[in-house]
Amino acid sequence: MPQKKPMSDAELAAFEASQDFEALLVQSAREMGAGKTRKVYTPVVAARENAGLSQAGFAELLGVSVRTLQQWEQGRREPTGAAKTLIAIAEKMPEALRAVDPNYKAPRRAPSRTKAKQIKA
Repeated sequence: MPQKKPMSDAELAAFEASQDFEALLVQSAREMGAGKTRKVYTPVVAARENAGLSQAGFAELLGVSVRTLQQWEQGRREPTGAAKTLIAIAEKMPEALRAVDPNYKAPRRAPSRTKAKQIKA
């Protein structure tokens, strides 16, 4: 994806002046209250939740920073190489994580997708 040229101070000021941020915030709150949101659910989120791990725990298991994991979950970056393979294994066979981490405890029940980040539709 090509990088966009940063706005100049004048362009940023003009953009901000053209926005009614209070109205946008009120509209977003109303949409959230009415359930007019959709869930962002990536394969990385699915793998982590299926394994029953926090972001910190999953990142540690994969050997990456929490920030890197967050970028994968938000779709800003894609995992490559071994990380992609480990994520696929975690999604399909979370019990395999026990072989990697003796402290790993499998979730007692299927994870709920209601925890996925919500954004406005």
